[in-house]
Amino acid sequence: MAISRRHLLQSAALAAIAPSLGGVASVEALAQSATTAPVWRHALSLFGDIKYPADFKRFDYVNPDAPKGGIARQILIGTFDNFNLAVAGVKGSLASAVGLVHEPLMTSSLDEVSTEYGALAEAVSHPEDFSSVTYRLRAEAKWHDGKPVTADDVIFSLDSFKKHHPQYSAYYRSVIKAEKSGDREIKFTFDAPGNRELPLIVGQLTILPKHWWEGTDSEGRKRDISATTLEKPLGSGPYRIKEFVAGRSVALERVKDHWGRDLSANIGRNNFDELRYEYFRDSIVALEAFKGDQVDWRTENSAKNWATAYDFPAVADKRVLLEEFPNRSSGIMQGFAMNLRRDKFKDPRVRRALNFAFDFEEMNRQIFFGQYKRISSYFDGTDLASSGLPQGRELEILEAVRSQVPAEVFTTAYSNPVGGSPEAVRGNLREGLRLLKEAGYEVRDRKLVDSKSGAPFTIELLGADPSFERVMLFFKPSLERLGIDVSVRTIDPAQYENRLRTWDFDIVVSSWGQSLSPGNEQREYWSTQAADMAGSRNITGIKNPAIDRLIERLIFAGDRDDLVAATKALDRVLLWNHYVVPQWTYNKVRTARWDRFGRPAELPKYGQSAFPAIWWYDADKAARIGKRS
Repeated sequence: MAISRRHLLQSAALAAIAPSLGGVASVEALAQSATTAPVWRHALSLFGDIKYPADFKRFDYVNPDAPKGGIARQILIGTFDNFNLAVAGVKGSLASAVGLVHEPLMTSSLDEVSTEYGALAEAVSHPEDFSSVTYRLRAEAKWHDGKPVTADDVIFSLDSFKKHHPQYSAYYRSVIKAEKSGDREIKFTFDAPGNRELPLIVGQLTILPKHWWEGTDSEGRKRDISATTLEKPLGSGPYRIKEFVAGRSVALERVKDHWGRDLSANIGRNNFDELRYEYFRDSIVALEAFKGDQVDWRTENSAKNWATAYDFPAVADKRVLLEEFPNRSSGIMQGFAMNLRRDKFKDPRVRRALNFAFDFEEMNRQIFFGQYKRISSYFDGTDLASSGLPQGRELEILEAVRSQVPAEVFTTAYSNPVGGSPEAVRGNLREGLRLLKEAGYEVRDRKLVDSKSGAPFTIELLGADPSFERVMLFFKPSLERLGIDVSVRTIDPAQYENRLRTWDFDIVVSSWGQSLSPGNEQREYWSTQAADMAGSRNITGIKNPAIDRLIERLIFAGDRDDLVAATKALDRVLLWNHYVVPQWTYNKVRTARWDRFGRPAELPKYGQSAFPAIWWYDADKAARIGKRS
């Protein structure tokens, strides 16, 4: 399960969580089968034990005595014109900060794989066959206007997301009914039994206030859940919007009388009085703002910047600290994604040929300072990545689709072409040209054209971040050596989003974050149903019945071993269809910060930096490095 609300709001990619049940003591299961009364649980886990008991006081990785106060200023790239989560997938540019204004039914722990504990919900129950789940809301849960969070709010939220948000529509498509089953209880019925993940997918549902959305604004206008808005939203979360400048900045203030401040899952968290998000149109300007002490924290995604851009006095005298945090919580596929909706990319030989034109080794040496490794799996960085040839249960799963997948899935271990030397590059380009000729193209007057029509083969590499142009420009000459007419175009984020939503592109750079327990989100990534759904994450437009079958096999896995085998099988089929030209990854998160903050001695295993969630403002440190400029 990979669509947590923070992943949807911020992109890329921090840890997405895919929980489902099963981690409750077997005594409870026996008790439920022996009586008609539901067994209420405080937490749910996928294929594993639950670490914290019902009476736990706090998560181990927080500081329960962390001081409250201060401000944390952070960077976001792009712009925003919307505070409405329900339409974030298709309309406007959502302000990422809105995620802290609202709350889900359950909240994730950061030192367990795929385990969630009660947030708005105090308890959860499900039958042994996972055909439904029932959540019971906390009596004390309140909106910021003092009204209680109700079952009607939960039902309204599910209906709104399914109707207006393509990603959530796909994510929750197996939830066919939501109904009030008690004073504070909501029962969700699924389209089939056996999907162990669905109860926790429902637990991730962000809850919206029905009464507020069905009311009127300060000017007496009826609110519209299907439209974008810049009206400050009503929420129930630990923060609310204090002020904002449209498209430029959002400031959140801590709700000091927040109803859930003393919940065990919230102790030691949400320590800053104010969280400020500054938006920048490109990363170069954002870096300069950080150097000028206009923001406190920066996550650095550029290898070049990490190697060369932090040689300034504040780093030398330790007022700015550079630190890398290991990423243990997720894997990733990032690559040049080809739009299969366009005829020129439908032949897998064409797609494979473009990989032969990509000299990663030379790019890594010249512009990345050798910091990256090549991605060779859609689940790169996890134990779910395929390798070698399929065996055992994985092979059994693949046998069921043998006639529908490339033969290489069974005969050849996947690998990317290797460049880095003139000889290797020439060999790769020869192989790429051979594949293009097999696919019906030939070179005429140094231009690659369709052998039958004579139409030139053209590619537009489309992006929204100027700093990424150097990557595309590095790729461009290699493609041109194959005779391809290549253009590189960078447009503003709003235009870029609109072109993605209408599938108006040749090749873009895209990434898919993967949790340690993938599940229903794979439908939204790769399924036929999602291919033509505006705003979906099936960027490439995959329509492959074998992949559809493997996704369902993965979702309905009966245990962890079965899940791993099904995931590896899916990985192989995705790789051998050459839907993307895989790029690179780095298994650490690079960060730079002005030294004004404290943190727990031991950070959570799956939380990366966990900033700002469990950090705090340290007034003594702030005084030592001086006032903000």
